[in-house]
Amino acid sequence: MQRSLKFVKHLPQCGVEPTVITVDPAQGAYPVLDYSLEADIPAGVRVIRTSTFEPFDSYKKLTGKQVPFGGFVGESKTSLVQRLFKFVRGNVFIPDARRGWNAYALRAVADLLAQGEQFDAVLTSSPPHSSQLIGLELKRRYGLRWLADMRDPWTDIYYYKELNHTPPARWLDARYERQVLEQADAVLVTSPNTKRLFLGKSPRLTADKIQVVPNGYDEADFRAPSQPPTDALLITHTGTISETYHIEQLLAACAECGRRHPDVPIRLRFVGKVSGGLQAQIEQAGLLGQTEFIPFVPHDESVSYLLRSTVLLMAIPDVANNFGILPGKVFEYLAANKPILCVGPIGSDADTLLEECGAGHALPYDGYPVMLAQLETLVGQWRLNPNLDLPALNHARYSRRALTARLAELVKQ
Repeated sequence: MQRSLKFVKHLPQCGVEPTVITVDPAQGAYPVLDYSLEADIPAGVRVIRTSTFEPFDSYKKLTGKQVPFGGFVGESKTSLVQRLFKFVRGNVFIPDARRGWNAYALRAVADLLAQGEQFDAVLTSSPPHSSQLIGLELKRRYGLRWLADMRDPWTDIYYYKELNHTPPARWLDARYERQVLEQADAVLVTSPNTKRLFLGKSPRLTADKIQVVPNGYDEADFRAPSQPPTDALLITHTGTISETYHIEQLLAACAECGRRHPDVPIRLRFVGKVSGGLQAQIEQAGLLGQTEFIPFVPHDESVSYLLRSTVLLMAIPDVANNFGILPGKVFEYLAANKPILCVGPIGSDADTLLEECGAGHALPYDGYPVMLAQLETLVGQWRLNPNLDLPALNHARYSRRALTARLAELVKQ
């Protein structure tokens, strides 16, 4: 959502007038809502909010649980009702359970065109990848120039196997994916490895058709001063994290570093959704008393927590195709100018980015010795000065303004 929002914020300055078609939040169902971000919508930008048809209300009523992240992914497998919903999600709602919105979005576009409106291009952003079928249909009906913004892989997403697709469902989903990739005028991805992944989907695809436009940070969100604490070395993680991110070796290294250097208090802070399994790992490491858990907060508060940290923690889930996972938050981490502890594969797109900007490097999941050494280096620096902020990093190219200018070039081609 933030990617699309920031594009809309900066497109008018790049000579592109956006019209937004989205879901009425009173009718859509989401894990969390952050209304504070509405302030980023420029005055004069037209936003059309439509009805939708989704199965999530039924899911909440039958399971008593909130709308799941990722579309019924990561939920308990012990409940028969949850297993049934996951099977239905994977085999009835193809490509995903948000597809019920498509008819409403297509009708909104048809109404605009019937009123004499003219558009130079359409941009569809996913996931949910069902949104790309809207672009596919608009291309077929009206011949509009179509840019498919694919923020994540489709049939290669790390939780895909959890959806228990039958062979016909897998075939249909892969067919939709291939049609979108082949028929879009341009495909936007967020990392080089995701580009390589999609290029292997069809011999009809060329490298220049798939453009890497990464996520970024908005300079306006980082106007407040940095205020790292002086009473502890505070390591902060923002966003969703679970045991699949495999940070248990880093947790053990934090505990050992604390035992070796009792004069430097090490604290952990997790802002956002933390799985029960990861909380158990933190307790097992003996760090529960040194760890703060803060539930979901609005985006501006999340940025404030970054600026009030010593070091930032990010982790890449230990799953298939994770070399191309480049979380949007890593760019905000860079904008905060803090050292970054990154648990993930060496040589991945995230590792390359951190090395390029001088903010850190990837620590392998089983890299306890190197993790401990890195933490001890940070402790030694903290003793001299509790402010470990980095000098100005080489990350200006990842500002939302610069990335939107790149998008505007693609729109105008």
